[in-house]
Amino acid sequence: MSDIKRIETGARMSQAVVHNGIVYLAGQVGKPGESVTDQTKEVLAQIDRLLAECGSDKTRILTAQIWLADMANFAEMNAVWDAWVPAGNAPARATGESALATPDYKVEIIVVAAQN
Repeated sequence: MSDIKRIETGARMSQAVVHNGIVYLAGQVGKPGESVTDQTKEVLAQIDRLLAECGSDKTRILTAQIWLADMANFAEMNAVWDAWVPAGNAPARATGESALATPDYKVEIIVVAAQN
């Protein structure tokens, strides 16, 4: 049986869990109240950092779930996402609208990646 490694574990959740060569990230959010562009940039930077800590990177992302508080911000979020995703390495992705933890959060992204 493979070991389970937990990263940045708190009482409620871990920011990342690694099992059997797969990295599972918790939903990442940006600074409350910032613009969709700024929150998306911050979320993607957090994803880069966590993946690196887990022995992976954005070229290894298998799936991404993106939650927007308002689908009217889809194009604004995509502008940042499209600049971040390496050409030829786009993951399977779903995007939806949802009420997030607080009204100040506009973007939440969850990814699953393979380790390097």
